[in-house]
Amino acid sequence: MEMMTQALLALLAALGLLALGWVLFGKLVTPVGDGGPVYAVVPASGGGEHLEQDVKGLLWLRGGELARFTIVIADNGLDGAGRAVASALLAGSTGVVLCPGDRLGAYLLGK
Repeated sequence: MEMMTQALLALLAALGLLALGWVLFGKLVTPVGDGGPVYAVVPASGGGEHLEQDVKGLLWLRGGELARFTIVIADNGLDGAGRAVASALLAGSTGVVLCPGDRLGAYLLGK
């Protein structure tokens, strides 16, 4: 019985060290400070294939506070279905914007 208790404690200690390492590594690679705005640009065209998955993945990163950024959907010719997907993503989250692809540079520069 004592051996099983020691094995369980060793497993819990290893999991605790793994969690601590994960948190410290996350803090190491997370942008901090006032270095300026950070943007994640998701190019979208046509029917918006993979648009929802890409944006939701970025929202997951932001939700876990692993990163702080604005998600910019660059409209490079979305059709009606693609615009509907983009509109649903814009309505359901904060920090997501839609920008025409040809105006992306001006948007990122704040002009």
